Amino acid sequence: MVKLNKIYTRTGDDGTTGLVDGSRRAKHDPRMAAIGDVDELNSALGLAALAVDGATLADLRRIQNDLFDLGADLATPGDDFAPSDMVLRIVSPQVAWLERAIDAANAPLAPLTSFILPGGSEAAARVHLARAVARRAERATTALADSEPVNPQGLAYLNRLSDYLFVLARAINARGEGDVQWVPGANR
Repeated sequence: MVKLNKIYTRTGDDGTTGLVDGSRRAKHDPRMAAIGDVDELNSALGLAALAVDGATLADLRRIQNDLFDLGADLATPGDDFAPSDMVLRIVSPQVAWLERAIDAANAPLAPLTSFILPGGSEAAARVHLARAVARRAERATTALADSEPVNPQGLAYLNRLSDYLFVLARAINARGEGDVQWVPGANR
């Protein structure tokens, strides 16, 4: 369990931050950009969670916890992606859970006949915002993977998460407001 007694340490005043292995990186380093985008995604999900309840809320809280796992994974450089008592890694069962959640949420939905605009209900709009942040976190993480090893399960998790959030927004809208369809060239 993490115990934080003092919030400020002054160790980052030089523009660096510490990783799990004790190394330090510039705050603008690609690894820190990926970690920061995952943190922002978690905050966007916290905002979305305020507009849902029941099983959807439980699912979003589960995902928020997984995103802390992903942040710890990204904060642990190296190429050994096996989880252990000392190293927290995203694992395939976390990705598989998202796949099952996507399939379950998508099953009752009508097939798409057009692209949809983010919106519909407030809850769906919040989930769409989180989806867009998930895509950015994925881009930052794949950019990091171009220069150093990144857990493939973490990459898969982010990819599935944005799909899940897209389907979740549609499922929320199916319960009320409905999706807002894109009308190509409507305002020409």
